[in-house]
Amino acid sequence: MASVITVRNLDPEAKQRIKRRAAAHDRSMEAEIRAILEAVPEPDPEPAIIRAIRLARQEMGDGGWDLPPRNQEQQREVRFP
Repeated sequence: MASVITVRNLDPEAKQRIKRRAAAHDRSMEAEIRAILEAVPEPDPEPAIIRAIRLARQEMGDGGWDLPPRNQEQQREVRFP
């Protein structure tokens, strides 16, 4: 699948860095840019807050998270206006 990407207003120093990096890897600038773009990681599917909670729970172990069994008789319907 062929696609074209045009980058306008690229800082000349950035272009020189890519050129030097391409030469160091013995490939064209196009191939170097392709390698850079293909190396971009996928976004983390787990938000930071979820990861922090999960890690905190792992550190605590099973203790501290024991909940009493639900009592069907104590449950009540909640109605919102």
